[in-house]
Amino acid sequence: MTVTWRPDRLRPDGNNPALLVVYGAYGQCLDSEWQPSRLSMLDRGWVVALCHVRGGGEQGNTWHHAGRQLRKLNSFHDLAACAARLKRGRLTRAGSMAVQGHSAGGLAVGAVLHLYPGLFAAAIARVPFVDPLATMLDPSLPLTQHEYDEWGDVRQSEVAGYVGGYSPCDNVRRQAWPWVYATAAYADTRVGYWEPARWVARLRAAGA
Repeated sequence: MTVTWRPDRLRPDGNNPALLVVYGAYGQCLDSEWQPSRLSMLDRGWVVALCHVRGGGEQGNTWHHAGRQLRKLNSFHDLAACAARLKRGRLTRAGSMAVQGHSAGGLAVGAVLHLYPGLFAAAIARVPFVDPLATMLDPSLPLTQHEYDEWGDVRQSEVAGYVGGYSPCDNVRRQAWPWVYATAAYADTRVGYWEPARWVARLRAAGA
């Protein structure tokens, strides 16, 4: 985990807002380059944490393979562990954390919201891959078979049950949901606009 804050803005009691950023898929490293847009957040006392969860490529192929297919839950547990570490270090506290992810990182965002209810106060999901089970069961989509290598072949009952257990769209229920900001894109070739639209509709129906 890469954590950034301004020492002169940090409250020692842990009463600091924190943004956790996640991706964790396809063996890709989370972009840790400096982003000027985050300077305003740091100036206002935010803590920004880049969560290098399993499924990404930060520690090589072993790290990637530990967070793919039937080990995908590790990515979500790692994200929750990052949040817990920030609280233990008194960098933030419960009720002051937001989480952000895009595309496959949006899947981690959506999954952790139902696996760890109440952990985050807000969530930003940009074109999130939140309906993996239905998407990969549709052979008419151009990337369906390509995705089997990362998430598993959902035509197999064991894999379908595993993916369905964490799929955000399939696990919306009445619980304590945070504020959620989700976006979709008509031109995105990887994530259909109907995925976040379906997820948001179900969240609203569940009282989110």
